[in-house]
Amino acid sequence: MLSLFIPLGILLASSLIVLSTLSTHFFVLQIAWIALGAGLVAFFFYMDWRAVFNHRWVVWGIYLGALGLMLFAFLFGPRIRNTRSWLIVGPVEIQPAEFVKVALIFLFAQYFSRRHLAVARWQTILSSFAFFAIPAAIAARLPDLGSAVIFFSIWFGFLLLSGLPWKRIAVAAVAFVLAGAFIWTFVFKSYHRARIIGFFYPQQNQLGINYSTIQSKVAIGSAGFLGTGYGQGTQAQLGFLSEPAEDFILSSLIEEWGVLGGLVILAAFFWLVYSILRIGALADENFEKYICLGTAVMLIVQFALNAGSSTGLLPVVGVTFPFLSYGGSSMLADFSLIAVVNSIRRRS
Repeated sequence: MLSLFIPLGILLASSLIVLSTLSTHFFVLQIAWIALGAGLVAFFFYMDWRAVFNHRWVVWGIYLGALGLMLFAFLFGPRIRNTRSWLIVGPVEIQPAEFVKVALIFLFAQYFSRRHLAVARWQTILSSFAFFAIPAAIAARLPDLGSAVIFFSIWFGFLLLSGLPWKRIAVAAVAFVLAGAFIWTFVFKSYHRARIIGFFYPQQNQLGINYSTIQSKVAIGSAGFLGTGYGQGTQAQLGFLSEPAEDFILSSLIEEWGVLGGLVILAAFFWLVYSILRIGALADENFEKYICLGTAVMLIVQFALNAGSSTGLLPVVGVTFPFLSYGGSSMLADFSLIAVVNSIRRRS
């Protein structure tokens, strides 16, 4: 149990330390989201979740419900940060795509656990492809490129973990490339193309599309081993760093706590992922194993996209760092998976 919650506690405490210097509003709300997440963990700890999630209609209901909210946001939601990814419920902003990620993990875990002997069949591959392709198409139109990439990664991760032959994997990769070419031509907005092109030419348009990445590099590069100190980061505190509490919170943390602070965060994150994988390895049923594996895949992809954006190794796609970035929807979605994983650990 401690192997799961010690690294989680380090990430959450680090999040609150960074947010306490950036925004009192975000700091208070983050405490509330963490409290709700802890409530989910306690609820699933004493609940026999398998009695509910083993029913196909429950998993399908969660998937269709999250998908419906995502579609509703696309059609009727307000435009926030140039996307229609949000729903406003009173003072709370909800991002349905975060819950679609969780729904996909449960759906694929159930789907592949029942078909692990038939994973190489084209019917299995194409059916599972449709499950992720529908929300990915909506995400691309929102536009929310980060969520679309994560949806694909969850699906492709399940295929790999299910023992799909390499020939089938190669065909799936080719199909993805073709789909990417179609999305680039007919789906992406002009600023999406500019952002990706700017990734390959980082010294161009430094006050435009590449501004966030450059300021993030400045924040990290000026940190040194021990950082500038609590609340002393100029890039984050003076507003030079875009989204310092969300997309670039890793840069904010490293600027003030240095390379040492960044290494602590990396160690805690990979300790958490290792714990999840170990719980999956000890689980009794394939369904439980797949949930743990899918959770690990999603967290690793989110980490890679966020850290890659902060360091300039990947284009900026607006993905949060799990359990570190501010965000109610992402925090609750990630906590819901941790709650189920912890329940699996208790049974095992």
